[in-house]
Amino acid sequence: MKVIMATGNKNKVREVQEILHGTGIEIVSMKDAGVDVEIIENGKTFEENAAIKAETVCAASGCITIADDSGLEVDWLGGAPGIYSSRFMGEDTSYDIKNAAIIEKLKDARGDERSARFICAMAIAYPDAPTKVFKGVFEGQIAYAPAGPNGFGYDPIFYVPELGCTSAELSEEEKNAVSHRGKALRLAAAALTE
Repeated sequence: MKVIMATGNKNKVREVQEILHGTGIEIVSMKDAGVDVEIIENGKTFEENAAIKAETVCAASGCITIADDSGLEVDWLGGAPGIYSSRFMGEDTSYDIKNAAIIEKLKDARGDERSARFICAMAIAYPDAPTKVFKGVFEGQIAYAPAGPNGFGYDPIFYVPELGCTSAELSEEEKNAVSHRGKALRLAAAALTE
């Protein structure tokens, strides 16, 4: 089964391909599917934005489309950056700068005050059936300093206490087993293969 993923983020496509390896579901990017459509993410939640992305690309392509909307919620920051995670401090701002800014904002927070979570909403839009949305959550804390060479985005500052390391210190396989995207995608994959 070929499914389009509504994203331009190569890292996300690769991660989703890894998680779905062996399921018989082939994920192709919008670019590889020849879909070039403007997506206006104006939802108020991760779920709404994921559905908007999937439905826009599905309507343009006529193909089953999956889309995720994911981000980091930091309790000390009132849930920010939340749905604005990729646009936090500007879309062209590097994650090194974003990560340093979050650590700085939490300089007075200790222990559980540093609680945070990655959230992923995964939507499946069908040409001939209602859209389905699945959610995965990955709980952790904001690290005191970035660590780890793996992952992308906020992974270097997302510390997982029960594993004793940041998300960026996990191998791709380890991360996919516990991550927000892995959890949401396994639920979505089960729906796709039904």
